[in-house]
Amino acid sequence: MSELDDYLAELPEPERTAITAVYQRARELVPDAVDGVGYGMPALRYRGKPLLAVMNAKGHIGLYPFSPAALDTVRDDLAGFSLAKGTVRFTAEQPIPADVLERLIAARVAEIER
Repeated sequence: MSELDDYLAELPEPERTAITAVYQRARELVPDAVDGVGYGMPALRYRGKPLLAVMNAKGHIGLYPFSPAALDTVRDDLAGFSLAKGTVRFTAEQPIPADVLERLIAARVAEIER
């Protein structure tokens, strides 16, 4: 088991399902991504660099794409979500729209591949 698997196993529902869904979609889009750590958080890594982390917090779930520039590519499509420089905060009841998540992941992959 990886640190990411261990982390997911400890989460309460419905957050576990919401967080697992993000990681599952990222793995589908980036099949070469591997479990690892990024900035001390369980994360997916791609080509040796952190791709994204999704962490449960008090009152929200944080998505960290490890890149403010990648987040900027979809920032305008996240009205209604709490955003910081490199973070999207969402809940199990209000997940990030699938198309926005996919474009965010694609932007991060493109950055890593440059």
